[in-house]
Amino acid sequence: MYLCKMDHHHGYTQERISKNIGLAFFLNLGFAVIELVGGLLTNSVAILSDAFHDTGDCVSLGVSWYLQKVSNRGRDNRYTYGYRRFSLLGALFISVVLLIGSIFIIKESIARIITPEPAHAQGMLLLAVLGIVINGLAALQMKKGSSFNERALFLHIMEDVLGWMAVLVASVVMLFIDLPVIDPILSLAICVWVLCNAYKNLKGTLKVLLQEIPENVDVEKLETALRALDHVLQIHDLHVWTLDGRQHIMTLHVVIDGNLPEAGRQALKAAVKAVCDDFEIHHVTVEFETGAESGECECVII
Repeated sequence: MYLCKMDHHHGYTQERISKNIGLAFFLNLGFAVIELVGGLLTNSVAILSDAFHDTGDCVSLGVSWYLQKVSNRGRDNRYTYGYRRFSLLGALFISVVLLIGSIFIIKESIARIITPEPAHAQGMLLLAVLGIVINGLAALQMKKGSSFNERALFLHIMEDVLGWMAVLVASVVMLFIDLPVIDPILSLAICVWVLCNAYKNLKGTLKVLLQEIPENVDVEKLETALRALDHVLQIHDLHVWTLDGRQHIMTLHVVIDGNLPEAGRQALKAAVKAVCDDFEIHHVTVEFETGAESGECECVII
């Protein structure tokens, strides 16, 4: 009964996350089109650069939305850990697109700084207000969620809100001062944080693919905590990695006294699980070995 309740709650949560991402996707997609047209009409490279960024957001949200559904699939005869790592392929693609696109935008912005071109401040002001409202709605929708995925998307969309606030300030300045160079300068500033975030995402994705130890897991402290458990004589072959940056996995060998009764082993399994839970590792494979290395072992997934 307990497992059934957990599965039901998990399914409900995944459905809610999918709906939130879907709504954010359509809001961003509609506004990206508006930005593209508005950027061309106002001759604003800052708005065009943000239009490109929002298009990347749409791709990101679209891939996240699709892969959120795919990730609900459990293990099968092809993927014994399930489909969670499919999201990493999308992350790699999006990060590379953002990096390449930002280079072209930077090139155009530098050219505009050298040879400034007039921009339509009134149009920029209108689009900035619209951008704050639409991205703000998407951010509020993401803020309602509590999953890691929703939190990451919330922070990402909040960057858009702050970016449009900067465009709003620039457009107000240009209403009173003929300073067209502020537009490409603002575009460069937007590209800087786009590049920084794209680099962070790409770096993090590669770390997961290379099976680096999750950043929030201190292996030395983990081993110390496990060795401190009663009846644990030694720990070896401990491996920790993550499927998608959120679901961590660990395997280890625990050497115990061969005279430990079955009840004691069950209690030790629960103790190991409790320690791992404290380190946000919820999928653990433990192999028990006797101190005499008699070959007796027991493999348990907890």
